[in-house]
Amino acid sequence: MATLARTRPSPSALALDCAILLAVAGGVLWLVLRAKATLPYDWDWSVIPQFLAYSDEAGLHAGRLLTGLGTTVRLSLWAGALALALGTLAGLMRVSARLFWRLTGGTYVLLVRNTPPLVLIFLFSFFLGGQLITALGLDAAVANMPPGWRPWAEACLGPVAQMPAFLVAVLTLGLIEGAYMAEIVRAGVQSVEPGQWDAAHALGLTRLGTLRHVILPQAFRRMLPPLTGQFVSTVKDSAIVSVISIPELTFQAQELVSATYRSFEVWTLVFALYLGLTLPCSLAARWLEARLTRSDRD
Repeated sequence: MATLARTRPSPSALALDCAILLAVAGGVLWLVLRAKATLPYDWDWSVIPQFLAYSDEAGLHAGRLLTGLGTTVRLSLWAGALALALGTLAGLMRVSARLFWRLTGGTYVLLVRNTPPLVLIFLFSFFLGGQLITALGLDAAVANMPPGWRPWAEACLGPVAQMPAFLVAVLTLGLIEGAYMAEIVRAGVQSVEPGQWDAAHALGLTRLGTLRHVILPQAFRRMLPPLTGQFVSTVKDSAIVSVISIPELTFQAQELVSATYRSFEVWTLVFALYLGLTLPCSLAARWLEARLTRSDRD
């Protein structure tokens, strides 16, 4: 496949880009200096390090923000895995040959994508946390967990006392993000040329065999970059579960701001921590997309 050759920018275009960058940098610097001169706020970063880590006679311990960051990572990983499973299932249902499965997958996607996430958080929290988990006895099972399992369970799901609420948050966030991943899967499958289906059927493959051996391997290469980007959104969207008192990063920051009144320092640090989580994922998605593009061209 022919590729477009990269051309160097002309000197005038390069000068214009530099002028725009200087103007933006100057505007940001002016805003910072203006805010510093007019806002009646005294910055104090001396209280911030203890929110990341502190030491006592027992040794070094993670602070509240670092603990919240760990909860955010666990929540994002579990919710992302659940969303991928649900999204793949719903996406394949949406391209099914049977009308019932298409309607079922479409209804799930339609309801979730057209409802505010905050409403879903409260709805699922009441139904899953207040009704289903108690009815299934999951909270009692967690409380009576064998002692030997506790270290592993806490490493994966956090403190035992918070596990039922954490599971509710994972299920809720996974259901929400799964609807968006379903559309990525559907688009990826439908992007494969129809001739691939015809060729597979000519070879005697069933529809399921065609999906497994022919369509999905090709579609997965095209879906991987947007799926990676959707995982980044899952990390950011995990902050919404703070409204149901899940002690993740945003919830811990809100508690610290209420206790210390160090709003600017705390939220600036939280901004940096979220950026440290999502930026590598975004860069990995861009690298992966560029690599797959070069592979397709070759």
